[in-house]
Amino acid sequence: MNLPFYIAKRYLISKKSHNIINIISGISISGITIGTAALIVVLSVFNGFESLILSMFNSFNPDIKISAVKGKTMSLSNIPKEKLQKLDGVLYYNEVIEESILVQYKKKQHIGMIKGVSKDFFPMSGLDKKLLKGEAVLKNNGLNFALVGSGMAHYIDLRNIDISNALSIHAPNRKEGYQLSLDNSFNQRKILASGKFSVQQELDEKYIITSLDFAKDLLDYKDEITYIELGLTKDANVKVIQKRIQKILGNDYKVKNRFEQQELLYKILKSEKWAIFLILSFIVIIATFNVIGSLSMLILDKKKDIKVLESMGANQQLIKRIFLIEGSLISISGAIFGLILGSLICWVQMQFGLIQLGQNTGSFIVNAYPVNIKITDIILVFLTVSTIGIAAAWIPARQITKRYLNVKLG
Repeated sequence: MNLPFYIAKRYLISKKSHNIINIISGISISGITIGTAALIVVLSVFNGFESLILSMFNSFNPDIKISAVKGKTMSLSNIPKEKLQKLDGVLYYNEVIEESILVQYKKKQHIGMIKGVSKDFFPMSGLDKKLLKGEAVLKNNGLNFALVGSGMAHYIDLRNIDISNALSIHAPNRKEGYQLSLDNSFNQRKILASGKFSVQQELDEKYIITSLDFAKDLLDYKDEITYIELGLTKDANVKVIQKRIQKILGNDYKVKNRFEQQELLYKILKSEKWAIFLILSFIVIIATFNVIGSLSMLILDKKKDIKVLESMGANQQLIKRIFLIEGSLISISGAIFGLILGSLICWVQMQFGLIQLGQNTGSFIVNAYPVNIKITDIILVFLTVSTIGIAAAWIPARQITKRYLNVKLG
C-alpha cells in the first residue's frame, strides 16, 4: 500500500475537525472545475468556428493548387496531365481560368472575378450543394450558364433566376492592347444565370462561376489556364502527394496545399485560439490559489498528526509527499470534474443547439454556436490544469519541514 497516498486520500474525503477546511477544499475543487470546463467549452467553440470557416473556404480552395511561379497563366501543353491524374490519391482534376471582370445586369454593374471551371469542379468542391436558387448547370445544349454569388447577385439586383435577361460580362481585350475607346478595350459576352450560391460573404460578393470554354472565349485564351485544382481521396497523404507533384513539375510551378493557400487565415485562427487558452489558463492559476490556502489550513489542522508521524519514524520526505499528494488530488479531481462538465456542455450544444447565435437566426450560416470537441484539447487541458495544481500544492507542502520539523530541504 502507498502510505502517503492512503493518508492523503483519507484527509481529502474524511470529515475534518474544522468545517471551514471542508468548505475551502470544496471551493478549491469547484474553482478548478469551472476553470477547466471553461477551457474545454471555449476551445471547442473555437474548433467549431474554425471548422465552419474552413469548410466554407474549401468550396473554393482545393486540396492541391498548381500555379505558375512567374506570370498569371501557364500553358497546358507543358503540364503532364495524365501523370497528375494517375497519381495515387488524386481523385479530381480541374482546370481553372480566373480573371477580374465587370458584370452588368440590366442597369446594375459590379466588379468581380470570373472562375471558369471544368467538369470535376462540382464533385470536388460540393458547390452544387450550396445553391440558394436555381441549378448547378454551366453548359447545356450548347448554351453557357453561370452561377452567381449571392453577394454579387445583390449588387446587380439579380433577385430571381431570369432566363429572359442575360448577364453581360466585360473583360480586358488582350489583342487590342491599350485603346482610347472603351468599346475596343474590353471583350463582351452574354451569359444566362442558372443559379445563385452562398459560401462565404467575401467569396459571394466576388465570384461568378462559368464553364472553362466560356472563360476561354471571353479572355481570348487558347492553351492558357490560370491554375489547376486537384481533389484528393480522404485517406490520401497530402504532403507526400504534394512533394511528388512538385518533383514532376519542377521549380517553375507552385504546388500549395489548403493550409498554404489560406496560410494567413489558418495562422489567425490558431493564434486566437491559443491566446484565449493562455488567458483562461491564468484564470485557472488564480483558482489554484485556493489550493494553496486549503492545503495551508489543512497543514495547520494536522499539526499534531505531523508530530505523531515524525515520532513513528516518518521522515520529512514522506510527510511532504502526503500533503503534496493531497493538493494534487484536489487539483486533479477538479480537472476531471471540469473535463466531464465541459464535455457534457459541449455535447448538449452539439445535439440540441441550445445557445443560439442571435434572435434573427436567418442572418447567420448556422443557427447555434458550432462546437467541435478534440481529444488533443482534452489531453492538453488536463495536463495544463494538473501541472498548475501540482505546482500550487508544492508551495505549502515544501514549508512543512521548515515549520514543524525544522529540517532544511536540499
